[in-house]
Amino acid sequence: MILVNSEKFKKVIYECMLSVGVENIVADTVSNSLIQTSLRGVDSHGIRLFPHYFKELTLNKLNKSSIIELTKKSSSITLIDAKNTFGHYAGQRAITEAITTAQHTGIGVVSVSNSTHFGAAWYFTNQVADQGMLGLALTNTEALVNAYNSKEAFFGTNPICFSAPMLDEDPYCLDMATSTVSWNKIKSQREQNSPLNNEWAYDINGLPTEDPYQAVSLSSIGGYKGFGLGMLVEILCSGLTAGPISKEIAPLYDLSINEDRKISHFFMAIDISKFVSLDWFKNYLTNMSTQIRNLPKSGDQSVMVGGDKEKNTYKIRLINGIPIEDTVFNEFLQISDDFKQTIL
Repeated sequence: MILVNSEKFKKVIYECMLSVGVENIVADTVSNSLIQTSLRGVDSHGIRLFPHYFKELTLNKLNKSSIIELTKKSSSITLIDAKNTFGHYAGQRAITEAITTAQHTGIGVVSVSNSTHFGAAWYFTNQVADQGMLGLALTNTEALVNAYNSKEAFFGTNPICFSAPMLDEDPYCLDMATSTVSWNKIKSQREQNSPLNNEWAYDINGLPTEDPYQAVSLSSIGGYKGFGLGMLVEILCSGLTAGPISKEIAPLYDLSINEDRKISHFFMAIDISKFVSLDWFKNYLTNMSTQIRNLPKSGDQSVMVGGDKEKNTYKIRLINGIPIEDTVFNEFLQISDDFKQTIL
């Protein structure tokens, strides 16, 4: 493993994006999202995605500008047409709009259409929590999750992310896919030639498989319950944007497909102070979390609440650097030799 300095790495990613014509505000948002996500230990949605994004840029598969279409539908509801720009940037515009709206009306809801992969959902919801509100972010993705009792995938990993403010610490954050693992986990097992847990994925016949090369779809969390949550996310995303459902979205990693992915997102910000005092709520949530953390342990691992693991990882990686596999780092070097300057 190679350890890299987060600030230096972010700067090189930003400069690489500018070099192929990406507008600076878009490049800044994407590079910051990727770095912050890797610092929190969510490597599947962090900097390791950049080589793929860069290939998409060189093939002109992504809109490099910040021009998107924002339409206010009511005092609390806004629609955004992302125009095939980076989902990270479209999501940033959406969550900013949701926060601003909620500050005036108590709740802000923003639906985004014609977007692309938006990275890690926590990046958006934690911004809402930092403003003393409750944040929710959802997105549909390409069909990867096996439909319950079927042989085929229908919905994507369709994540659900919720953040809430706490007292004297970073927000509580539940950020979960509705699949048991991400597709990147399957790819990682293939790279390492390692078997899968037999509860992670299915083969072409809809049967559980431990062979990463036979895996064609993922299992949903909690069986039919997770599949139901995936459908809930789908309805709030593609159903409110008249966008394509997961089954109709082109795969992220298939660069041969010459069509926009048209992913849909859903964001919401809720002003806590319209219900109870913000100070009371922060104390309430921190108190509850402390009680949970202090419960008797069943083993060696700590009892945690949503976001604890990421908070701990962030503190370590900010000092020690972000770890990257040698093979992945070589992909960065093929983009620019400047990445060598980021090694600690």
